[in-house]
Amino acid sequence: MVRLLTPTDVRFLAERLGVRPSKRWGQNFVVDAGTVRRVVRTAGVEPGSHVLEVGPGLGSLSLALLEAGVKVTAVEIDPDLASALPETVRDRAPDVADRLAVLTLDAMTVVPDDVRAAWGGEAESGPTAMVANLPYNVAVPVILHVLEAFPGIGRVLVMVQAEVADRIVAAPGSRVYGIPSAKIAWFASARPAGRVSRAAFWPVPRVDSALVLLDRWKPPDTAANREEVFRVVDAAFSQRRKGLRSALAGLAGTPAEAEGALAAAGIGPLARGETLGISEFASLAERLFPGRGASGTVKG
Repeated sequence: MVRLLTPTDVRFLAERLGVRPSKRWGQNFVVDAGTVRRVVRTAGVEPGSHVLEVGPGLGSLSLALLEAGVKVTAVEIDPDLASALPETVRDRAPDVADRLAVLTLDAMTVVPDDVRAAWGGEAESGPTAMVANLPYNVAVPVILHVLEAFPGIGRVLVMVQAEVADRIVAAPGSRVYGIPSAKIAWFASARPAGRVSRAAFWPVPRVDSALVLLDRWKPPDTAANREEVFRVVDAAFSQRRKGLRSALAGLAGTPAEAEGALAAAGIGPLARGETLGISEFASLAERLFPGRGASGTVKG
């Protein structure tokens, strides 16, 4: 049996540990059992699967994942919270405590070898999903890092600031489409998966939260590698009010060369970055960085 944390439990644990939610690490702890169960249900993880959880905090979502029968590798940057989590799980879920491993690491640095080491070096394919309540200020970088570093992760369910969620799922042409939308689209499709009440957190945040579901797909079929495509994305959005002829001039060498690359990719010189999908950015990267890979192959 797994006993999930109640609002009273969360506050008691925080007080016992001398923990105050840190603005530096964007900590807002989930205190509602219904919310964490909804997150796990929406993620669609199967019993016996292996989930990477980023930022477990006091363990609300970790316990809900264990209740669903999954194996959890939790990555926690706060050393006090990381050291306390196994004890909390042993107390509230003693029969399944052996299905949790905790890494005291920055999620921006975690790699598969860290996960294998956390489980004693056992041979396994690694996590197949990430489920997390992500700090608002690092949500997109963490998602991108995990998708790059863990190719075996096919599904990601994150709870993030609603404004960040809107940007992640935005399509080309949308008012909020930008760098996060385009870069995440290299790795995965993204769709909204519902809103979350502010009352589900302690302390209560000043912003609304939302769930985003990502399903990995194959990157564009391109001779350009991911780093080259992302350089084009960054340049395209560096001057949002200017056409791509101007925005890409630095990468191309001159505005005229940028216009030539755009023409070769079938894109008008006055088009803006917010109108292009990831495949079009990849096509541009091929023209701006020619001769660096075999045509038709995907690098990175």
